[in-house]
Amino acid sequence: MLLTLFHDSHYRYADPAWGVAQALRLWPAPSGSQTVKSWRVDVNGKPLRSTSVDGLGNPVASHAIDGPVTELQVTVRGQVQTHDRSGVHGDDAGGLPPMFFLHPTPLTAPSPGICSLADAVGGQGSTLERLHRLVQAVRDKVDYVPDTTHVGTVAAEAFEAGQGVCQDHAHVLITAARHLGVPARYISGYLCPMEQESAAASHAWAELFIEGLGWVGFDPANRVSPDEHYVRVACGRDYHDAAPMRGVHRGGGEETLDVDVRITQGTQGAQ
Repeated sequence: MLLTLFHDSHYRYADPAWGVAQALRLWPAPSGSQTVKSWRVDVNGKPLRSTSVDGLGNPVASHAIDGPVTELQVTVRGQVQTHDRSGVHGDDAGGLPPMFFLHPTPLTAPSPGICSLADAVGGQGSTLERLHRLVQAVRDKVDYVPDTTHVGTVAAEAFEAGQGVCQDHAHVLITAARHLGVPARYISGYLCPMEQESAAASHAWAELFIEGLGWVGFDPANRVSPDEHYVRVACGRDYHDAAPMRGVHRGGGEETLDVDVRITQGTQGAQ
């Protein structure tokens, strides 16, 4: 499937900021599930190219703007050919060993409730079958309710509250999988709506490592494995590692952010 993507992030500051600095992980890498036809990131209308690869294999770039800054606009335009591989990403050539992704982080620290849910999945069936059951159990426990959590919400909090968004579903699944001894990592990217009336969105899911298959994607928010509707951008131990944009500003008072994501299927080139 050929996807054309537009992602606009518009920051505004209540008072002029003295300066803004950001690290961006907004460049998708080619893989068996996607071919990047074109991709452009602009900051205030000027192109920004990835300048390095972080320790997790993500293309990354940073920028800094001296004040006064009242507005900042980051725009992504791209076109990606996607392929349905039933969620199988495979092995990362030269990447970190899967065992690295067994270690908990502050956002994915285990809790008694998450561990009990993971243990209750049972041992019948293949590893793949058990993990599919785990995905369903996580989604059954954590309902999708927007605006109930934030980027600093830890897995245990969302689990106990029984509600959250895709980031929380991913963190709870990662925590549960690691408890079972399955390496797990966080994925950030985009989801093209499968229904015409649905909105496109930045999205998050998890990849779990299965012997014989390598890394396999699971999207507990939607109870599926990623297919041709997904664009994979960055991976990490949790949200903090794979966040599309992280930054700081000096002064400026309250910061507000408006985000517009549009994804279309078709042959029209990205501008």
